[in-house]
Amino acid sequence: MPTQWNPDGWRQRTALQMPEYADQAVLDGVLDKLGSFPPLVFAGEVNALRRKLAQVSEGDGFLLQGGDCAESFAEFHPNNIRDTFRVLMQMAVVLTFGGAVPVVKVGRMAGQFAKPRSSPTETIDGVELPIYRGDIVNGIDFDDASRQPDPNRLLTAYSQAAATLNLLRAFAQGGYADLYKIHRWNLDFVDGTDTGTRYGELCGRITEALEFMEACGINGDSVPEMRQTDFYTSHEALLLNYEEAMTREDTITRMGGWYDTSAHMVWIGDRTRQADGAHIEYCRGIHNPLGLKAGPSMEADDLIRLIDTLNPENEAGRLTLIARMGDVEVMEKLPPLVRRVKAEGRKVVWSCDPMHGNTIKASSGYKTRPFDRILAEVKGFFAVHQGEGTHAGGVHVEMTGQDVTECLGGAQLIDEEELASRYHTHCDPRLNASQSLELSFLIAEMLKQQRPARQAPEMVEAAQ
Repeated sequence: MPTQWNPDGWRQRTALQMPEYADQAVLDGVLDKLGSFPPLVFAGEVNALRRKLAQVSEGDGFLLQGGDCAESFAEFHPNNIRDTFRVLMQMAVVLTFGGAVPVVKVGRMAGQFAKPRSSPTETIDGVELPIYRGDIVNGIDFDDASRQPDPNRLLTAYSQAAATLNLLRAFAQGGYADLYKIHRWNLDFVDGTDTGTRYGELCGRITEALEFMEACGINGDSVPEMRQTDFYTSHEALLLNYEEAMTREDTITRMGGWYDTSAHMVWIGDRTRQADGAHIEYCRGIHNPLGLKAGPSMEADDLIRLIDTLNPENEAGRLTLIARMGDVEVMEKLPPLVRRVKAEGRKVVWSCDPMHGNTIKASSGYKTRPFDRILAEVKGFFAVHQGEGTHAGGVHVEMTGQDVTECLGGAQLIDEEELASRYHTHCDPRLNASQSLELSFLIAEMLKQQRPARQAPEMVEAAQ
């Protein structure tokens, strides 16, 4: 880690995308209270994720990172948490069994409450108000009271993140992730679809493999990993005052150093990746695995400088580069970056965000993402890595377990007329369960081409 770093050092740099609070004294009081709260995650968990990501960076694994665009206080409910977790588990099983690769599961959950915006204000019918920046900052209702940044929302975000993490740990370790129960993971609205049928067939094959292994004396009693899984959380490190309040110095593990205990992994967005900016300054000093979004404006020289700032010791598992190019530009903009990182010998995980570069506005006025463009970017991402001889190491998607109609297309053939029927997102459109599974089957096929198939026992163990 770099020397001469402190959790509040970012305050000496320019911090973009930060809200302006009316009462600094109230904000300071809330931040002091957050600083006294227990950590949400622990150094040992964070270090375990770094080790898993190190394997991915060496080509032995795949990062599945997904969850809500922006978590909502109003939609906070155990059923919503369960359903998103369930879809991520389904996707992981498809990727592991179909793609013959260990999958590292990281949710955009338990902290993804803030969103960067392209403008600080919005105007409706001649009325201009502060833009909605996520429930951790202000409210979505278009009125002056709701749109004023409220420091007390930081406390609500912490509370909901703690409760979400508690439930996720119970699901992951308490039996819900049992491979013997994979048939029960299917959501009702996916049943009867082509994707649901395909998932059911895959479950049948896995069940046969499990029965064979049990006949050989290998079961959940002898291999606990078959009944539980490791699941990690992540969010964009956008509100640096919140992240600073949650930063703790490790006094337990041998690693030592500072950790952002609000999540296992945090990432820096494409709008806040300035080399001399506050977000880079803060993130360079914490021991958490970091993500760095790279859009089409990223230049190779700038990327190398950012890599060396965030990972000066070139440690595998420290840094994930999340490419978000769009389906049109991925084949042009990504290869020079991949080629340069490879030539410089930098150890990174390459992940694909096929969502943010493919957002359009439908004729009905709804913001949406065509599913065929999402698939096209993922295909382009894999094609680039195949051409450069590098590892396509992950996917980063905005998705939900709810039966939403926010992205066009997919096996359900969602069209523009259907967008309004179940359009629930507070910010950006998300894949539903059927579309998420359809995407995972496509990726599994490409993973299978990327590496030799594993034998069945190894695949089942890797799923957990």
